[in-house]
Amino acid sequence: MKKRIFFISIFFAFLYLALISNIYNLQIAKGSYYSARAAAQNQVSGLLSAVRGDIYFMDKDGNLFPAAINKKYYVIYAVPKEISAGGENAINQASEKIGAALNLDKGKLATYFSSKTSLYYLILKKADQNQADAIKQLGIAGIYIGSENLRYYPFNSIASQLLGFVSQSSDSNIVSGKYGAEVYFDDTLAGKNGELKGDKIINAQDGNDVVLTIDPTVQERSESILDGLISQFKAEGGSVIVQDPKTGRIIAMGSFPNFDPNNFSASPIQNFINPVVQSLYEPGSVFKVLTMAAGLDAGKFTPDTTYVDKGFIKVDGYTISNWDASERGAHGLTTMTGVIEASLNTGAASAENLIGRDLFYNYLIKFGFNDLTGIKLPGEVSSNISKLKTSSAAVDFATASFGQGIAVTPIAMINAFSAIANGGQLMRPIILASDKPQVIRQIVSKDAATQAVKMMVSAVDVNVLAHIPGYYVAGKTGTAQIPTRGGYLYNQFIDTYIGFAPAYNPKFVILIKLDKAAGGLLAGATVVPAFKDLADFLLNYYNVPPDYINK
Repeated sequence: MKKRIFFISIFFAFLYLALISNIYNLQIAKGSYYSARAAAQNQVSGLLSAVRGDIYFMDKDGNLFPAAINKKYYVIYAVPKEISAGGENAINQASEKIGAALNLDKGKLATYFSSKTSLYYLILKKADQNQADAIKQLGIAGIYIGSENLRYYPFNSIASQLLGFVSQSSDSNIVSGKYGAEVYFDDTLAGKNGELKGDKIINAQDGNDVVLTIDPTVQERSESILDGLISQFKAEGGSVIVQDPKTGRIIAMGSFPNFDPNNFSASPIQNFINPVVQSLYEPGSVFKVLTMAAGLDAGKFTPDTTYVDKGFIKVDGYTISNWDASERGAHGLTTMTGVIEASLNTGAASAENLIGRDLFYNYLIKFGFNDLTGIKLPGEVSSNISKLKTSSAAVDFATASFGQGIAVTPIAMINAFSAIANGGQLMRPIILASDKPQVIRQIVSKDAATQAVKMMVSAVDVNVLAHIPGYYVAGKTGTAQIPTRGGYLYNQFIDTYIGFAPAYNPKFVILIKLDKAAGGLLAGATVVPAFKDLADFLLNYYNVPPDYINK
């Protein structure tokens, strides 16, 4: 009996020692390993990551459309220490099989799998169901499949520069917005990640959603028209904006070349920049409308005020010619309305001369060309009219009157035209749907704005290309030379058209800009037909009744 008790005691003693040894092995000897493994698994499973808020577009009826959301993806990862424990043969087999299944470099995989200390290596972040199934069937020790909520952009490249994208910082696992709305509203969207403190998990705080004013139907149609325009004329790029002039809300905004935020690493960094708010250009003759509005408001002339056009003028020893001077020559006695109809540089310069340099410069400041527009997008740059602040050269003011020698952003240009369209009020451009319309200031009187609109309508009537049956349409072309060191590029232009309809109660303002169309074509041949297509679509989309029945 004593022997039996002795052997039972010995057995339980050994069992107890084995248990103590296992606890020591788990918590002390390999404690850091399992802690790291748990951390990796928690990270992959999303326990420590805050769920990022979604970004939505909103159509004319208030319906929301997801533009940036979180989508569940499979994540394939390895614990190299487990693989390398099986020796060189295990490393080679794992790298061979996984490389073949996922079309990855086998040599690189073998290098990472050879580590005897690494506890986590990400093999594939956005794996699909087929890839996950293939890896699961291999059954390789040390290879794991988790899942993680990652950013997904349902519209792919549509509005990509407006939206931006998210990515991990190079020195941490923190995901944050890069470019566009993703970075501007990052504090709202991101929430707060959780963390591991010892064996305790502090839960994450999820982010909030953001709703933008972009109408997906209008956005897709606008970009489709712009893309076709660029392809047709073999241009280097372009931009399109649609704005509600009465509220300042941006309905569409896009530029080419763009990128797919679902695969942003495949595109060059310069494609991430949003040219609408972050790039300057000389606008050319579209600027003549603002010159006329300023002179009308200041009482310096009327639409019927005349001057004699000789096809060119001399200013400070420089010759300023009309775009058609070599073919047409002098236009003779011409009204200010005729200046807009025929887009005469000499007429705009004459109008500026009547206004006076200081007053002209002050009107440009009132139009917002000395400030940021304040749109809620990152990296906005201010238009540049600084030369006029210090210049005493008459030629600088003369060329500025028709949009050369000064630089603007597309968002500043459309916002200025929206002020003409809405009766003279400069609005804050709105991109966040919850923001209320904000009047910055009255630039010109309602009467002056209406007179300027009539001049634009007359230009459309005379030049015909932007005509839309049944509607008064207001618009102006601009074919701008592109500055380079010591002058301007030869036979390369930026074509712009800005217009709105119905002219006297506009539902929208459109800006279309085309960069360096092949052959140096003028705006009338390129952007005007594109404007007409988009304006016609919008009038139907918004079900706007005709305002000119006999037209």
